[in-house]
Amino acid sequence: MNPVKHVAIIMDGNGRWEINKKKSRNFGHKKGLKNIEKIIQFSLKKKISYLSLYVFSTENWKRPAYEINYLFGLLYNFLKKNIDNIHKQNIKLIFSGSKKKFSPLIKNIIRKAITKTSKNNKLLINVALNYGSKNEIISSIKKTIRQKKTINQKNIEKNLFTAEMPDPDILIRTGGQKRLSNFLLWQLAYSELFFIDKLWPDFNTKDYSKILEKFVRIKRNFGDLK
Repeated sequence: MNPVKHVAIIMDGNGRWEINKKKSRNFGHKKGLKNIEKIIQFSLKKKISYLSLYVFSTENWKRPAYEINYLFGLLYNFLKKNIDNIHKQNIKLIFSGSKKKFSPLIKNIIRKAITKTSKNNKLLINVALNYGSKNEIISSIKKTIRQKKTINQKNIEKNLFTAEMPDPDILIRTGGQKRLSNFLLWQLAYSELFFIDKLWPDFNTKDYSKILEKFVRIKRNFGDLK
């Protein structure tokens, strides 16, 4: 049985990778998307059950409009082209974050992806899109109050976007930064954190495999004295 059930990834470094390669920013995002496909396939191979990917944060709206439009265009085309294949691989997609700012086109393709894959159970991919963890926690508390339930850990967790997933065993952040950037703050309380200097397009399955192997060797005590 695989001890790693849930891997969360902050895929940082597309912009710096583009600059290093003297390419446009959009080229780096396209390369980063290709890398996501490889990591998904490796996760299936390693029998990972849950994969959370930080695709677009609530703070990313500060980026130039042309870059945002390109990113959402990449997402739309990827889902339109690959959703049938994703479904055939028994992968389920969920999308964490507010969808209010999305265009009707994006909302529609997301809805189709969720509906088509809703019964799949080999790998659940949580796409964090227009996601901010602080907003998620506040939203969960408000929802708990509307339900007239006690504010406690159990009820808050039931109303998080990730309610159907266990908390991540591992967080991987590429790009050399050592911060969580408002990603899964509640859920990462006891996760093992791996900060990688490589930029996301250069992160590969060997790097991923080394992290999984290192995790197995970690003695996790969760606050006890053993």
